[in-house]
Parts: sequence; structure tokens; C-alpha cells
Amino acid sequence: MREISPAQNWLFIVLGLALSGILYDVMMSPGRLLPVVGPAYAIAMGMPIIAFERRATFRKLRRKIDELPSLPYLLASLLAYQILMSVGYAVASAGLLLLGMIKAGSLVEAVVMPVEVLLYGFAVCLLIIFILRVRDLLGRDVFTSMLISRYRQPVTEERVFLFIDLAGSTAYAEKYGDLRAQQYLKAIFSTFAEPVRRHKGAINDYVGDAAIITWPLARGIKDARCVRCVFDILSEIDAHARTWKHRFGEVPRLRAALHGGPIVTAEIGVDHHKIAFFGDTVNTTARIETLCKTLGRDVLISHKLAAQIVLPDAILVEDLGQHDLKGRGHMLGVAALSARKTAERPIHLPIPAE
Repeated sequence: MREISPAQNWLFIVLGLALSGILYDVMMSPGRLLPVVGPAYAIAMGMPIIAFERRATFRKLRRKIDELPSLPYLLASLLAYQILMSVGYAVASAGLLLLGMIKAGSLVEAVVMPVEVLLYGFAVCLLIIFILRVRDLLGRDVFTSMLISRYRQPVTEERVFLFIDLAGSTAYAEKYGDLRAQQYLKAIFSTFAEPVRRHKGAINDYVGDAAIITWPLARGIKDARCVRCVFDILSEIDAHARTWKHRFGEVPRLRAALHGGPIVTAEIGVDHHKIAFFGDTVNTTARIETLCKTLGRDVLISHKLAAQIVLPDAILVEDLGQHDLKGRGHMLGVAALSARKTAERPIHLPIPAE
């Protein structure tokens, strides 16, 4: 599947807003000759709201609103939308007025947003935000795949899988209770989102205290994205160790396993649809993750996948040899990955492909 860059993603949003502005002109101002006025208003009003929702602006405010109960959350969001939309409308009106594209009795009259414009703007922005939320819920790749029915019939492809879970989750639940443990897991999984998005991956599923992240093979090994993703997550947690300790009583310790290979991908389900992955590659990744505890390592990667990746200089690799994994008929080579300290020189051990 072809990658969609962040720039292209924003371009699609801008085009959608522009089309909504043209539609508004057709419905409300059929005599308007300039086709740029409606799109200019739509983009100026809609982009600040979309950026706010995507946490590109006012991140702390968005985070505080997200933590509110349902009714205060709804009211605070609507208030924020109205303010952002009003500012966007005023800026667009001032610009169009100075360019002579619109006429008004006064500047105040031009920048005050009519009620019908406010309601239309709300409807368009809420529709776009709803689509983006559904896409985030399913994952970008899954959302697109379901739209085009890519996996309606099973497809054989190659993928990278990252299994990453919380060490000591059972002990934490026994100490603090199940409710507190789930809040802890929710916060940890939220930390995964931005590194996964940044490195073009997709969170496929959450299983207990583990997350399953995947990439098409070519995308995952490019620029060592799958490896960088793991260490960006670990770095993010380390950077906020004091906050974790204060909020949850301890700093999360994660275990991660990376492996890649052929799998069968299919859309399954009737009332509830899901993109599912089948094959030995998925099972092997899960078994490598259980090997982390046995070998006392936080991050393991199979020889097969490591041989296809040019690892960053910031990553140390330690060949741990061949291991017999439960359920496999042959040995599997694994290596441990770790972030080198600043004073350490980069070391790259030869990893044989299987």
C-alpha cells in the first residue's frame, strides 16, 4: 500500500474544506462570481479546529479537555471550536476585504460571523473530525483498506510485527487494583501513539498488557523505522520518568520483540469487521517476546529481520545465537538491541540471515 505523507494528509483536509466552501457558495450565495471566497472562509475557519483536534496546536489545552467528564468535555470542545472558528472567520474577512473580494458596511460587520455560517462550519468540521476519529480508531491502514476492500479476499504479503508489553503488570494490579492498572495501561498505550504515527506504523490490536504494531515489510525496514519506533517509545517514557513515578507509583518497564516475514491478511467478521493477520510470523513474534524475560533483555529482534535493516549508530546489537522456541520445528536466531550511551562507540555485529 502506498504511503500517505503527513503533508498529503493535510492537503486532503484542505481540499475537503475548500470543497465545502464551494458547496456553501452554491447553496447560499449562488450569484457570487469569485469561487475563492467560500473556500477561503472554509479553510480559515476549519484548519484551526482540525489542527486543534490533531494536537498540532494548543496541545496542553486539548489534553486537559480530553480528561474532562463527558458533558464538560462536550461544552469545552464546542467553546474552543467557536472561538477558533470566529478568529478564522475574522482573519479571512479582513483579508478578503483588503483585497476587494467582498464588500461590507464596516470592518466590524465583515468580521462578525453570521449564525448560518457558524452552524454550517460546525457541521463540516464535526463531519471531518468524525471521519478522522474513526480512522484513528481503526488505524490509518485498516481504515483505508476497509474503504477500498483491499482485504475482502485474503492476501499474502510480508509484514514487520512489533509486540511490546508491560513487564510486571500482574504485580502492579495486585498492588494497586485492577482499575488503577487499567488507567496505567491506558496512559502507556497513549504514549505509543505518536512514535507509531511518526514511523508510519499501525497499532493493530491490544491484547491484555501488550500492543501489536505492524508495518508492511518495505515500509518497516526503511530507515529502520520499526527499530526507531521502539526506542522512541522507550525514550519518551524515560524522559517523563518523574511524572510516571508521581502519577502511577513507578516507571513502566517494557519488553519488545521484532520479527518479519510472510503472512496472510484478511478482513474478517460480520457485525464487527477487523483486519486480521494469520501465519507463523505472528506466532513467532509473540514467542520472541516471551523470550525477552528468559534472556533478561528488553528488546529482541530476529536474525531474519535484523539482516534486512541498516541499524542506526545509536543502537547497539548483541547476537544471542540460536534458540528453540516453543511450537517451532527449528531453531531461531535472535539478537538484543539497546540504546548506546553517548560515550560508547557504535558496534554492529554481523547478523546472519536465516
